[in-house]
Amino acid sequence: MRAHNAYKHPDLASELKKMVSSPTFVKWAGGKSQLIKQFNPLFPQQIENYFEPFVGGGAVFFHVMQEYKPKTALISDINSELIDAYQVIRDSPLDLAKLLKQHKAKHCKEYYYKTRGLNPDSLSKTERAARFIYLNKTCFNGLYRVNSKNGFNVPMGSYKKPSIPDEEDIMLASKLLQNVKIKNMHFSEVLNHASKGDFVYMDPPYYPVKEGKSFTSYTANDFSADDHRHLAEVYGKLSKKGALAMLSNSDTPFVGDLYSEYDITPVQAKRMINSNGKGRGEVSEVVVRNYREI
Repeated sequence: MRAHNAYKHPDLASELKKMVSSPTFVKWAGGKSQLIKQFNPLFPQQIENYFEPFVGGGAVFFHVMQEYKPKTALISDINSELIDAYQVIRDSPLDLAKLLKQHKAKHCKEYYYKTRGLNPDSLSKTERAARFIYLNKTCFNGLYRVNSKNGFNVPMGSYKKPSIPDEEDIMLASKLLQNVKIKNMHFSEVLNHASKGDFVYMDPPYYPVKEGKSFTSYTANDFSADDHRHLAEVYGKLSKKGALAMLSNSDTPFVGDLYSEYDITPVQAKRMINSNGKGRGEVSEVVVRNYREI
């Protein structure tokens, strides 16, 4: 294993007592809000330049921005609607908050399906972001799933009071997103940006615990075993560049083999989003690092 110079969080006991708060504005399968306390002793002590190429709901990103205050940050994802939403929150938070308030006031079954049926390409960027967040917060279990034509197809959830972000939530997220680069790009492109000493956190769609199973489609194409192998190659190249890389994935022999030369730490997560209620519960995941704390 290649070990870089990184350190434990000082005064870990007091850190773990802190309530972890994050202005995440969407529910996302595999979201990391619940794991932040387990991640704290695994992060480098200092983070000056931060990269996250599978930003998803952004729980780790928002935590890093609040606690480490890096000089620069670049977040990205292949999901174009998600990236549009981040950009709108950064650049036009008040306009977005106004539209979300209107969605919340009109929410009902008829309105949900009418909004779901809209072609996002026919909307302005702010309208598209508001639709994306509204559907995410009111659909079944907060899933993001698309069909072969890349159309969102999740049915409405049974929420009496859906937690649609209000102006305060949006403004907090916007504040943390100022001066952050937000890109719609493939994960491999992080190699064009991260350098020695930079911290890269990677949270890809997990390799399935059961072969042949795939929980969610983030785009019209699933994240395949070959994609995981490609990601491991990118991870190796980041390591050779001297970047500090940390990656989350399922606790499976396939993942263990891909990252066998690195430090692998198990963490326990509660599955909060699952299409089958019986499938929710505590599961083992792993954190892969190319550095160790000293």
